[in-house]
Amino acid sequence: MTESEKLKVLFLCTGNACRSQMAEGWANYLKSDSIVAFSAGTNPAGLSKRATQVMAEAGVDISEHTSKYVDDLAGLDFDYVVTVCDNAKEQCPVFSGDAKMVHKSFDDPAGVIGTLDEVLGEFRRVRDEIKAFVETMPASLENA
Repeated sequence: MTESEKLKVLFLCTGNACRSQMAEGWANYLKSDSIVAFSAGTNPAGLSKRATQVMAEAGVDISEHTSKYVDDLAGLDFDYVVTVCDNAKEQCPVFSGDAKMVHKSFDDPAGVIGTLDEVLGEFRRVRDEIKAFVETMPASLENA
């Protein structure tokens, strides 16, 4: 499949720090034969070190990712915009073109309070849930 034939998928979250970054990483790692993934936020907060750590544990390097505003991707026509948090769904900007909106909410592991092991456990759980969702793509997007 050529680059122009691949689906362009934007994962959108409020902070573009964790969930959307992990989704972009998984999609580009697992589905690069059929999807070109991007991530952005409505209010970027910087890349989460813990998200980077747990993705590296799973063999996916997102350390070079940057937290981006949706406007930073202006001019790109997406096939799908996947909101991965409820705030992003509510604050989702309007996209030009024929982008289909899909909402798949994941818990925010950055809000977990506890020991480092407990917090990292939540990051790993959310990482694995995002991976399971990405593994079903693109069929799950087309049926949404």
